[in-house]
Amino acid sequence: MPAASVHPRDVLLGAQASAWLLPVCDHYSGVEARMRKSLQLQAEMAQEFGACVFDVTLDCEDGAPVGGEREHAALVVALAQEAAPGMRVAVRVHAIDHPAFAEDVHTIVSQAGERLCHVMIPKVDTLADVERAVREVDTAGGAHLPLHVLIESSLGVHNAFAISAHARIQSISFGLMDFVSAHGGAIGADALGMPGQFQHPLVLRAKLELAAACHAFGKTPSHCVVTEFSDTSALHAAARKASRELGYTRMWSIHPSQIRPIVQAFSPEPAELDAAVQILEKALAAQWAPISHQGVLHDRASYRYYWQVIERAHHTGQALPDFLKAWLLPEGG
Repeated sequence: MPAASVHPRDVLLGAQASAWLLPVCDHYSGVEARMRKSLQLQAEMAQEFGACVFDVTLDCEDGAPVGGEREHAALVVALAQEAAPGMRVAVRVHAIDHPAFAEDVHTIVSQAGERLCHVMIPKVDTLADVERAVREVDTAGGAHLPLHVLIESSLGVHNAFAISAHARIQSISFGLMDFVSAHGGAIGADALGMPGQFQHPLVLRAKLELAAACHAFGKTPSHCVVTEFSDTSALHAAARKASRELGYTRMWSIHPSQIRPIVQAFSPEPAELDAAVQILEKALAAQWAPISHQGVLHDRASYRYYWQVIERAHHTGQALPDFLKAWLLPEGG
């Protein structure tokens, strides 16, 4: 087999826009005891899977007590600095129109920015909101940090393509509960739960618009929460539907019991992973020229798809052959 000297993303045109470059699960917690347990679980599962399979987002927006925003931001700084090496830790600050927004950003980014993988900005409606957030983060010393945004309104959905096109945006999440409540009762409470959140036309349209906007610009679409956190079957069904039908490559968790089902649901099927390995091995041997595999023609278009299967397998901690591992080391992408 020829030496693996050229990275697939340099050969497979468009593969650099893969939405599978982030862990498939983003776990939120805002209470001190739960934040500490989340960081501990993250390190334990990274050891188990051989990869950091979920982000921990330390939550200021829903985690800080009213009047205790400054103290909560200081706690987030301390926890981020204490996280195990190599772990992905993020923060959700308050919305840009909240009095604590600027102080959240200054405190956390200036003191713990080197330990953060990104900053989540909630309740983003317009490109101007993104630009303001960028200015605050950069002023605090976070010019190196990607931004994730949470879209929670019809106006935000309307502007999703412009928001996704911004160079600093890495991921867009859909905020189901605020989206429903922003409609003044026009969307019923059934849409907040399962299976209603996949059935109401306005909610389904919003999810599809956000996923399409992300894929248009190579960003990561992140699916909303399932509030029935004790119902594992409902969570698994939601995660499968989001990943297999709606184009989402990442999903929120709000309880530790949701993390493993999300990782499992977003993992490639064993048969699909086997096919990806076999096809890419043949492609490499052919120096990326077209091949035949089990009577089917494959070329760079399908190689690109199967490379993305490999990336997804890597980010869900699945075993891969040595000839693929070198391309998946952090310095290689």
